[in-house]
Amino acid sequence: MYSEIYFSKLDNILREIRETQTEAIEKCAEKIVDTTLSGHKVFAAGCGHAGLLAKELFYRSGGLVTVNPIFAPGLELDVTPVTLTTDIERIEGYGATVISRKNLQKGDFLLIHSVSGRNPVSIDMALEAEKRGVFVACLTNVKYSKSVSSRHSSQKRLFEVCPLVLDNCGDVGDAAVSFDGFPEKSGPTSTAAGAAILNAVIAEAIGIFLAKGKTPPVFMSANLDGGDEHNKKVLSQYGDLITYM
Repeated sequence: MYSEIYFSKLDNILREIRETQTEAIEKCAEKIVDTTLSGHKVFAAGCGHAGLLAKELFYRSGGLVTVNPIFAPGLELDVTPVTLTTDIERIEGYGATVISRKNLQKGDFLLIHSVSGRNPVSIDMALEAEKRGVFVACLTNVKYSKSVSSRHSSQKRLFEVCPLVLDNCGDVGDAAVSFDGFPEKSGPTSTAAGAAILNAVIAEAIGIFLAKGKTPPVFMSANLDGGDEHNKKVLSQYGDLITYM
């Protein structure tokens, strides 16, 4: 019963994404292609579970070779106690330091994923990147973000400081399934919906590369015959735009 409720909720969210986010998806794809073809770097970042989508975008079959994840101490789910991630993403100034140390430069592209968009690390990443001449896009939940206050001194939320916003169209609080007689909800949708959005961006970007007469830098599954050889070649070709090797 509850699994069907979850799938139904997710179906509705994906339908809303298709109806409302196509233009933003296309703009994001165009920006990634233009950034790559101009010899600049593409980055993706997120804190905690939001960072899973930065991992989704890099070093995977069908993905673009040129997407660089931004990892930083305390922002991954590999720390103990794991509650440190909650504390650290609320530290103002740390996000700016991360962007500075990763040496993002003018002409680069940065995608930041934050579901609530209220915590300082993500907001500082966006602000610092913009100062450096980096184009910043975000993936967030606009309805959720509008329902909460910012924890940043600027009182801005992530969607308010990024020129391009992708909305995951989820519920406030992310979890989508309610239970009779139980106050908490379950069934978060941001990972599934966000992955769908970002993989749609990549597919759109590949189409744009081809329309421009360019060969897209795409990973082939290493478990297919010829995959290792293909990936070694494309990693070598785009080495100047890669920071994760």
